[in-house]
Amino acid sequence: MNLGLSGRTALVCASTGGLGEAIARTLAEEGANTVICGRRAGRAKEIAASLPSAIGVDVDLLSENGPAELVSATVDAFGPPDILVLNGPGPRPAPATAIDTDDVDVALGGLLRQHIRLVSQALPAMRAGGWGRILAVGSSGVTAPLPNLALSNLGRAALAGYLKTLAAEVAADGVTVNLLLPGRIRTDRTAAVDAANAERSGRSVAEVEQASVATIPAGRYGRPAEFAAAAAFLCSGPASYITGTALRCDGGLVRSL
Repeated sequence: MNLGLSGRTALVCASTGGLGEAIARTLAEEGANTVICGRRAGRAKEIAASLPSAIGVDVDLLSENGPAELVSATVDAFGPPDILVLNGPGPRPAPATAIDTDDVDVALGGLLRQHIRLVSQALPAMRAGGWGRILAVGSSGVTAPLPNLALSNLGRAALAGYLKTLAAEVAADGVTVNLLLPGRIRTDRTAAVDAANAERSGRSVAEVEQASVATIPAGRYGRPAEFAAAAAFLCSGPASYITGTALRCDGGLVRSL
């Protein structure tokens, strides 16, 4: 299938590692001009140098001007972004009984406010051009809240509500808005969550991982490249009639439809 991404411009947030990097590399392989960004100095530029048509931008998206600076750098290099992939690290693991309002402010800042700022910067050009893709990397906790991840659950659910509302407002302009929800994908974030669960439960990390695998019908953790392939399709031309949807890429982990 021709995904129709050649010559498109993709801005992929938090793409200096994990799922963000995997998505950026896949979009670049499909011919998109790709913007790599993150807070690790030099890493974004290092990844960009390995791709056919890409730039790396060192930016703190949690800063007030970070989203505007990132979109401006994209426009300067390739023109307005056609594809915006919203992504970022999750807040610290914690049960609901151990969080306070300050924690909530941090979670919403990282998982909601910065993404709304990015959308507000990128969306006008998409609507004017009659084509755009906004895709957010979420979590299976959006459909089935995860234990010991209360802050992630609430922040990602808030983002999902915003994006679902947005999808209906911009669909007639040729802009799709979707969520892609990972289950247990083997990334540094997953390793950190497993380590936190091991410490909390008094088990080894290997025991925690084995228990997690036992809940996954596919019998293993997912690979970042598998997740990125699903993301590339949702960002593609042929996916033009898919919007307002939350797609799980979880090996069957969540048992609801």
